[in-house]
Amino acid sequence: MFKRIAACPVKCITPFPEKGGVWSEIFVNRRRIILKNKPFSIRETMFAQVADKMLFEQAKSYAYAYMDEVRRRLVFPDGEAIEKLAVFDEPLPQHPRPATEILKRLDGYGSPATVAQTGGRYFGFVNGNAVPIALAARWLSDIWDQNPALYVISPTVAKLEQVCERWVRDILGLPSETVAGLVSGTSIATVCGLAAGRYEILKNQGWHVNEDGLFGAPPIRVVVSQQAHGTVFKALALLGLGRNRVELVPADSEGRLDTACLPKLDSSTLVILQAGNVNSGSFDDFEQVCDLAQSAGAWVHIDGAFGLWAAASPNKKHLTKDIEKADSWSVDGHKTLNTPYDCGIVLCKNRNALVASMQATGAYIQYSESRDGMLYTPDMSRRARAVELWATLRFLGRMGVAELVDGLCERATQFAEQLAENGFRVLNEVVFNQVLVACDTPAETEATLAGIQASGECWCGGTNWRDKPAIRISVCSWATTSDDVKRSVQAFITARDAV
Repeated sequence: MFKRIAACPVKCITPFPEKGGVWSEIFVNRRRIILKNKPFSIRETMFAQVADKMLFEQAKSYAYAYMDEVRRRLVFPDGEAIEKLAVFDEPLPQHPRPATEILKRLDGYGSPATVAQTGGRYFGFVNGNAVPIALAARWLSDIWDQNPALYVISPTVAKLEQVCERWVRDILGLPSETVAGLVSGTSIATVCGLAAGRYEILKNQGWHVNEDGLFGAPPIRVVVSQQAHGTVFKALALLGLGRNRVELVPADSEGRLDTACLPKLDSSTLVILQAGNVNSGSFDDFEQVCDLAQSAGAWVHIDGAFGLWAAASPNKKHLTKDIEKADSWSVDGHKTLNTPYDCGIVLCKNRNALVASMQATGAYIQYSESRDGMLYTPDMSRRARAVELWATLRFLGRMGVAELVDGLCERATQFAEQLAENGFRVLNEVVFNQVLVACDTPAETEATLAGIQASGECWCGGTNWRDKPAIRISVCSWATTSDDVKRSVQAFITARDAV
């Protein structure tokens, strides 16, 4: 009736079909046994999996092995690992499959083809690492599986969101009335901040956009730098404000909005500034522009995906002088702060404007006197991001966040200095964690970047800067050491010399 297979530490039941009938696997007394024609229901199976914990132990062993080897891996997977991803191209199974086999396949083929973002030598796309306590807290919260839409759905996460709102507001030096919503990333946080601004500007002109839409609405002016991030223009398109209707302001040689070219502002204007140019890392002049905007009654939003955290460092705080004069801000936890993906934060000084622009109604919605997270975001159902954000901030504290920010900036400066010493051209003033470099010719720059990416030693992205190709280095991992930078610089040299 049964066939005894390998020894296993715990017991579980998993139904699966095999040639010749329906089979089940069951773990009893540390041994895996296959039973033919003994089907179990899916619910029975899942209750058994929860009870015996074997699947979770299996996943934990894979996760620990990945942690132990990630710093020794190729930063970008090789061709063989990527080709093997074809194993996932299969028809949807007709019957349940063995859970242990699913995890084994996921680790065996998925893990080798991941990008080693949690190592110390990944410098692409301003992608952050994850501090260990945040990962551990997320593991726990994944078991909780909480939806933080309403207090009555999750009092714990509602409380943690409330605390995170206060802590983030405090560490960034924002006004005490500022509220926060947790979303997937700065892309959506920017949509939220601009939606609040759109609502308030139109409300002040007697137009209620929630009820009447945009058809026939008073015009809204949008003033933005030519160097604004692409997600800003996407947000404007989603909000019906149009990419082609914006008033583009030229940028200076470092990518900062040129205040001398700023048009006259008025109370119908949305002004969008930047804390951390995605290429150069530069910061706009918040003091001058915010003062002009306040005098005119304009709404100012600051896109600070990674750069807003400069406000948390005594050494870098000068870069964010007067950000508190803005009306809304967008920032990521999963970049500079190194929370796990995904964690974006929208912050807004005017609670009523944000809540009104995000408001959802329904007879079944039960709002409370406590924090109801869905009031501040477009989503009702979402992940409990506050758990790992709270854990990260409590673990690091004010001094730890400053040390984290300063460490990223120090490694970026080291990168720039050592590349310059070895004949590379550094194209930007390195004020934060971004470094732009190039070789002697555009062709040599592009070929060198291709060699770096193919080497597996480190990974950087490319960009265009002043109409020429450049290599963009984003230092965003707490795990990047001085030796990682030295090793990566050598990869740059090797790739260039091979051209």
